[in-house]
Amino acid sequence: MSLYEFKVPAKDGTETDLSAYKGQVLLIVNTATQCGFTPEYKELEKIYKKYHAKGFEILDFPCNQFKEQAPESIDEIDRICTLTHGTTYPRFGKIEVNGPGELGLYTYLKSKKSFSGFDKNHKLTPILERLMAERDPDYQNNSNIKWNFTKFLVDRAGNVVARFEPSQDLEKVSSAIEALL
Repeated sequence: MSLYEFKVPAKDGTETDLSAYKGQVLLIVNTATQCGFTPEYKELEKIYKKYHAKGFEILDFPCNQFKEQAPESIDEIDRICTLTHGTTYPRFGKIEVNGPGELGLYTYLKSKKSFSGFDKNHKLTPILERLMAERDPDYQNNSNIKWNFTKFLVDRAGNVVARFEPSQDLEKVSSAIEALL
């Protein structure tokens, strides 16, 4: 199956066909409005503005699976992200990224790029590692999404080329995007 064959929930409850993004470089992100990584919304917007005209899109999927850090309705999440964080990139309906209710797109993404560890230099890494070990002692050996703001980078041909955990420096993410453009 190709990435472009997936349909995903739009904010209004309808479905969006990912084939609409064919030929673009994509950064697919599960997000939350009340997370330690929530300030990344503004940083992601800077990246979006820098590369959007060159064929780059960020696809934002709010997710409430991690300590219920996105409890609001999708309309409220959209309002918070737009007004408080200034985001202009596409936002979709709330989803699950792990477990029996996970969105098929995330099953696909995780099958292409598995977990490869948190950035040891990030200040939140010790907290993430502790939380993960409490929830799943074998967390390092499975592809599940570990936390909010996990990012998948997709090239213009629809290939999943990288996975960035939330602790990854956004400068590295930006450089990887630039290399694909």
